[in-house]
Amino acid sequence: MLCSNTLPLPQEKNDRRERKRSLLLLSNMSEATIQVLEKMVADLLKDNPGYFLVEIKIKPANNIKVFLDADTGVSIDKCVKYNRSLYKQIEETGLFPNGDFSLEVSSPGLEEPLKLRRQYEKNIGRNVEIILNDGTKKEGKLTAVNDTAVEIEEVKGKNKKKEVIQHTILFDNIKTTKIQIQF
Repeated sequence: MLCSNTLPLPQEKNDRRERKRSLLLLSNMSEATIQVLEKMVADLLKDNPGYFLVEIKIKPANNIKVFLDADTGVSIDKCVKYNRSLYKQIEETGLFPNGDFSLEVSSPGLEEPLKLRRQYEKNIGRNVEIILNDGTKKEGKLTAVNDTAVEIEEVKGKNKKKEVIQHTILFDNIKTTKIQIQF
């Protein structure tokens, strides 16, 4: 007959607590590290106001991903320049002991959702798909952006049955917005 303990042994309970503490510590370290990296990127971008930071992610094994965007598009040459400068700063500060990190600087790409108002503004006139917090989907041309909302123009039907519907959607109601590619 097999016996199984449904309650954790005292040592197992301590191991779980320690893992939870480690994960919390790692999470706090990541947040602090991201804040340091955000400051470094802001300093790099201060001479080029057309560029802006969208997001920084730190993946396992200290893989740092920095997403930049620009009002007129991001060039590969600029990504390379910012990558080299940022890499050098990270090494000099010793943010990651023994140089144990990798760095990628790129634009977010079309598959990534829009995160900042500035991204919405630069994409006025493009078709977007907006998923609302309640799960409903709206598609149309992004026509305007203000401090609290976006406006899209949805076209239903064709020719004489064509109907244009204006939607104003509050940022608070938006779960994700992605650019739709048209061929």
